[in-house]
Amino acid sequence: MKEITLETKIADLLNDYEGMKDILIEINPKFKKLNNPILRRTIAKVAGVKQAAIVGGMEPVELLNRLREAVGQPPVEVDDSDKEKYDEVTPEWIKHEAVVTLDANALLDADKNPLAEVRKALRSINSGELVTIVSDFRPEPLIEAFMEAGHEVYSQEIDPSHFLTFIKKS
Repeated sequence: MKEITLETKIADLLNDYEGMKDILIEINPKFKKLNNPILRRTIAKVAGVKQAAIVGGMEPVELLNRLREAVGQPPVEVDDSDKEKYDEVTPEWIKHEAVVTLDANALLDADKNPLAEVRKALRSINSGELVTIVSDFRPEPLIEAFMEAGHEVYSQEIDPSHFLTFIKKS
């Protein structure tokens, strides 16, 4: 089997290692969302171990090493001194009211793809307007996808099970 790294996609773990879904859920109950087939077919294909750790509120190296241990790979040391800081400065633009607010958990419960739904919402608004995502996890794969698409993104933890993620259309 391939070596598990911070970049290894969750879908690859699920495909390559029998029982990996249960291992992930045992490591962190937030990964119970992997029981959702829509999530496994969509977000799991783009989310790596690092992103999954952030969604689960864990240090990426901790999740990486627990996964490696579960499949018999030795632990690794990773220099995370350049670790991204999400909540350093709250941008002024989030004070504007969102044109569209989406509940990621409700979308997943309805077997809808949050990434596709947010893209659809962004197409329906004007440049500079906001879409807000409400979730019980930091939606790291969505954050990275929309930043890569050129949008400004800010995610705020209200409490450990309540996140607001703001996307300003570019």
